[in-house]
Amino acid sequence: MSSAMSFGLAQARYAADAAVTVSPARLLTMLYDRAVTDLGIAHEAMVREDWATSGQRIANASEILLELHGTLDVSAWPDGEGLGRLYLWIVSELMQARVRRSAQRVADCRDLLVPLRDAWRSAGEQLATGGAA
Repeated sequence: MSSAMSFGLAQARYAADAAVTVSPARLLTMLYDRAVTDLGIAHEAMVREDWATSGQRIANASEILLELHGTLDVSAWPDGEGLGRLYLWIVSELMQARVRRSAQRVADCRDLLVPLRDAWRSAGEQLATGGAA
């Protein structure tokens, strides 16, 4: 096995182990981090007119948002319905941004996710420290 292949396998194993061992709150912020990163790269790619990269990164972020939407438990948190609608609206905006090749719309969607990610991260940190802030 080549060293590049074993390194790739080691990375995949590490990612899989990390996903299994992190708390739900940390996993949530990891998903948000990835969506924000993907949209930042998509925006930059659109500015460069690299449509393949921007399309793939928008698709990645959309998949994450759809997964977040699908895992919302509105029976435990009724206010989650509004968040669910926001996720779907952002996915719709991203699809329009992709079709219309609008880098600004991608940036606007990313800018909506950043405070959400930060709020979830803060909540997760409070849980981890027993609520002391």
